[in-house]
Amino acid sequence: MQSPNAVRHELDSSRSVVALEGRADSERRTEVELTADHNFTLAAGRLGLSADQQLLLRTPFREVKVAVPVQMDDGTLRVFAGYRVQHSGARGPAKGGIRFHTDVSIGEMHALAEIMTWKTALVDVPFGGAKGGIACDPSKLSLAEQERLTRRYVSRIHRFIGPFRDIPAPDVNTNEQVMAWILDEYSSRHGYSPACVTSKPVELGGIRGRSTATGTGIGMVLAEHLKARGRSIRGARVAIQGFGNVGANAAAFIEQHGGEIIAVADVNGGILSSGSRPLRVPDLIEHVRLTGSVVGFPGAMSIDNDELLALPCDVLIPAALENALTESSAGEVRASVIVEGANLPTTAGADRILRSRGIDVIPDLLANAGGVVASYFEWTQNLQQTQWPRQKVNRKLQSYLVRAYRSVRKIAEARDMSFREAAWLIAIERVARAESLRGALSTVKERNR
Repeated sequence: MQSPNAVRHELDSSRSVVALEGRADSERRTEVELTADHNFTLAAGRLGLSADQQLLLRTPFREVKVAVPVQMDDGTLRVFAGYRVQHSGARGPAKGGIRFHTDVSIGEMHALAEIMTWKTALVDVPFGGAKGGIACDPSKLSLAEQERLTRRYVSRIHRFIGPFRDIPAPDVNTNEQVMAWILDEYSSRHGYSPACVTSKPVELGGIRGRSTATGTGIGMVLAEHLKARGRSIRGARVAIQGFGNVGANAAAFIEQHGGEIIAVADVNGGILSSGSRPLRVPDLIEHVRLTGSVVGFPGAMSIDNDELLALPCDVLIPAALENALTESSAGEVRASVIVEGANLPTTAGADRILRSRGIDVIPDLLANAGGVVASYFEWTQNLQQTQWPRQKVNRKLQSYLVRAYRSVRKIAEARDMSFREAAWLIAIERVARAESLRGALSTVKERNR
């Protein structure tokens, strides 16, 4: 196995020369990219970073696009587009999810990989950022077709991933089973390598509590924020958009700590508790397991996603896809606190509206970072060939998230800025410092010496 330093030298020697302005002018930038641009530019301006420094920090380390040919169950051949973007390796190997979704594109992967760079820096784990995916509709693929798709994808990118290069994890429409296939396919080429991927089944080196960590982390951050505001989760009325792994586990944590889940929604529609009784989360999770959706949950009223965003409640958790809150919907929000369970769920225009209305927004970099923190624990354990009990995982998870929250709150209050601006500022400054120490750029203070 190559040492981390040897791998870093190899990667440095092949650093991508693609600059942001080198992308085709005709390529339409998505709302996700525009939101990431806005957030970065705002923080970089506060830090006084030069145009050259900003260019280096935003330019992806490597972008890979591969053709993924798969023989379907009916004998026909389909070729899917697969991507992996490694945004930064300044603070450690790249880290980020793999998603299966029809909207997967290189632009989206670039923006989400960048978000992972700032997220890992904010919670201070030794990773950079990456993101990957395959443009497909997994609901129309059999389990066997999904396995062949995953394995062929790994066969095309295996030289660019690994324990000291880039460690994938689940994302939209992927799970422990997909990670197990990645582990097996990668190990067939490089020898048994459990640290090559995280959120694996426990039987294959996964960590207890990883599958629930993102949702649990949302609850932990919410509890800390309400505590800082002199409030408590107990009795808080919460609406959640998205009831997959993240939304369901956030709901479970909140209910266990005395909060009330009054509404949830998924891609098929939403439900609202009837009367004064909140939704019972274990029953709702079982309903989703049996039917595939929250729709039709007994005793609840039907609503749509737009109605959920405008419900009178204490806390709103957008935990589905990007761009859930836009300028047209931000003015309708009636929650006093928004906790971003999804990545980039709030557009720049919506963010301005929410702040002007005095609504606290706990940004995605912080709110949903529980998954990557737990992935760091799993990666560490795999390298050390050890295993922690679940209680220790949750205790250390809370420690990392509370520390990050308090750092963000301290900067936000001291500099009179939003939680989002403070989070991005902290993260970008840490990555810039790492690049400076490596010799790639100099900070403002160093230039002025």
